[in-house]
Amino acid sequence: MTAGGPFEDIYFTSRDGLRLHGRCYHSKSGSGARPVLCLAGLTRNGRDFHDLAVALSQRPSGSRTVYTLDYRGRGLSDFDPNWQNYSLSVEMLDVLDFITLTGLHDAALIGTSRGGLITMLLAAARPTAIGAAVLNDIGPVIEHDGLARISGYVGRVPLPYSWPDAARMTRELNRRQFPEISDRVWEEVARQWYNDKNGKPAPGYDSNLGKALSVLDGPLPALWPQFEALKRVPLLIVRGENSDILTAATVDEMRRRHPASVAVTVSAQGHAPLLKDAASIEAIRHFLTAADAGRQRPAVASAAG
Repeated sequence: MTAGGPFEDIYFTSRDGLRLHGRCYHSKSGSGARPVLCLAGLTRNGRDFHDLAVALSQRPSGSRTVYTLDYRGRGLSDFDPNWQNYSLSVEMLDVLDFITLTGLHDAALIGTSRGGLITMLLAAARPTAIGAAVLNDIGPVIEHDGLARISGYVGRVPLPYSWPDAARMTRELNRRQFPEISDRVWEEVARQWYNDKNGKPAPGYDSNLGKALSVLDGPLPALWPQFEALKRVPLLIVRGENSDILTAATVDEMRRRHPASVAVTVSAQGHAPLLKDAASIEAIRHFLTAADAGRQRPAVASAAG
């Protein structure tokens, strides 16, 4: 591990030899609360969870240790020379290796988009690894229109020439689904999504991820059996009001199949909610506290964007 502000960097070697990166935000209060593992979306990385991780780990009391992970080909992890390894099954093995390395057990997993898919797969493959779960704008059914939109830009967006340009491009690409996000926040998001090289934006993910998406033919199979494996743990479902990946109807069916689940809608945000606003962070913090105490109850709520 190497020190880095409120977190420590973690580097480890995958079973096929890639150098992968994660972070550990140590609990300030050492309260013994359930630790958290955050798993990002398709082209994203652990920096997406920085604000949430700081909020959960740095409280004077009731804080918890938070880990984040950069999948292969994202963030500060090595790119894979074989793009076919950018698959859910391989990435799940990397997550399992990280869980083993950090000694996590009965952790709360927060999965955004692809991270939520991996969470569902883990629930079926390694049930004891998960003690609570948050699915951020993802469910067993992925809407085709949203997947087509994502496929249209992955690996095709030109590299910005400066950080102001990166903020502009990030805003323009997402403003339809996120109409109320300020320019200041888009500047922060741009630095999450792009790496920094010599003071300028560098690719934050391997463009070959686009090839991994291009091999998909037709709609993805529904993951209801994998979702059912989460019924044994407390579950929070977060949906962006403007999402084109997770519909309100799918959330209703998820809640029917998991009656003890909690659902939160983030207003004026799409796929996937940024988890940077106070209301979303507080909803997750409250859920995790209740899950620790075994007091989690069904509810439908709204979080301000």
